[in-house]
Amino acid sequence: MRGHVRNRGASWSIVYDVPRDPATGKRRKKWQGGFRTRREAERALAEVISKLDRGAYVEPTKQTVREYLLDTWLPAVEIRLRNSTLVGYRVIVEHQVLPRIGAVPLARLTPADLNTMYAELARNGRRAKPGPLSPRYVRMCHTIIRKALADAVRWGLLPRNVADSADPPSVGLAKIDAARKRKTWTVEQLRRFLDHTSEQRLYPAYLLAAMTGMRRGEVLGLRWCDVDLQARRLAITQTLIAPKYEMQISSPKTEKSQRAVALDPTTTSALVEHRSRVERERTDLGVPLEETDLIFSNEDGQPIIPHLFTLYFQTQAEAAGLPRIRLHDLRHTHATLALQAGVHPKVVSERLGHASIAITLDTKQPDSKAVERDQPDVRPRRSQSVGLRAGCAHTPAHTRTRFGSRPSAGPCSTPCRTTWRTG
Repeated sequence: MRGHVRNRGASWSIVYDVPRDPATGKRRKKWQGGFRTRREAERALAEVISKLDRGAYVEPTKQTVREYLLDTWLPAVEIRLRNSTLVGYRVIVEHQVLPRIGAVPLARLTPADLNTMYAELARNGRRAKPGPLSPRYVRMCHTIIRKALADAVRWGLLPRNVADSADPPSVGLAKIDAARKRKTWTVEQLRRFLDHTSEQRLYPAYLLAAMTGMRRGEVLGLRWCDVDLQARRLAITQTLIAPKYEMQISSPKTEKSQRAVALDPTTTSALVEHRSRVERERTDLGVPLEETDLIFSNEDGQPIIPHLFTLYFQTQAEAAGLPRIRLHDLRHTHATLALQAGVHPKVVSERLGHASIAITLDTKQPDSKAVERDQPDVRPRRSQSVGLRAGCAHTPAHTRTRFGSRPSAGPCSTPCRTTWRTG
């Protein structure tokens, strides 16, 4: 007998012969269950027999899910992940996955086990206080498990990836959940926030985030050598992250996140004023300002803790009487106002460093009467020009160098409704 399939209640299993025990010479059989249909089980059996015939069969590992994830998988993927990503994976694995399926032998893990875990997470998966986890977060757990099991298959530890047959929350449901959490300010609300913070030390940082759509880590990781104030352009080459509150300089999130971004005149002026302030602070401390120093730091030159940067933003937004949004929603606000102003989606996508235009379009919030009524000019009252009306603020498609070539006055080379302004 080489093998057969067998029905076991609500699922199907396969039974097949493996090479005899080298010590005793006795015949050995292996069971593998969790298949939802007979056809699925038959396909798996055919694949196993094919590997046995080719001499490529590897017996399933005896590790538990816990042992595999903590001792094998996470250490192996450490070299190919950003540290912040690795920390996020470890948090999900340790706090969500292992308490539920950590003791299950890896080779006996079934789609039903995963579905039960997803249901528990969706019903009561929060750690701080009882409550459900969002569909987007549950799907994130599924994505990590699926990657881990795919590596186990690739490394010959498992014959198949059972996560491929599991049923996590759908992509559509996860997108709806993400869109529900994503909020943006209107033009007037953004202007009010900038007016409220215009005399504060971190005003240039929040202005830069609002006018460029840069991520928090990109803003806090920006150095003076990354900015050409005369050409009104900056280059994003690194980010500041703080996994487990440990400050680290890291590479940008994706390849497309490494980009050049044009600056509007008011943001440039704010950076010039900020540099003068920082130079005075360093003079008082007797420490010269270096071009490799971070643009936004504490008065002693130490990096700003990203979490505190976010808390300060929320505190100032509340003090200004504005609806509560996340700091990251300034990025969504920038994208929404740009798209509503008629800037081409490809232009906005390149400016934000998105991996695809589809991601950019997903960030756009529905038009509101306030946005339709106001022109997309969000300059603070004390300034003269900032925002989308201050000129096209995207990176031209022809930019290839660190700062690129400065475009001449006149129509932008990329289709949009704005023009470049020089001077």
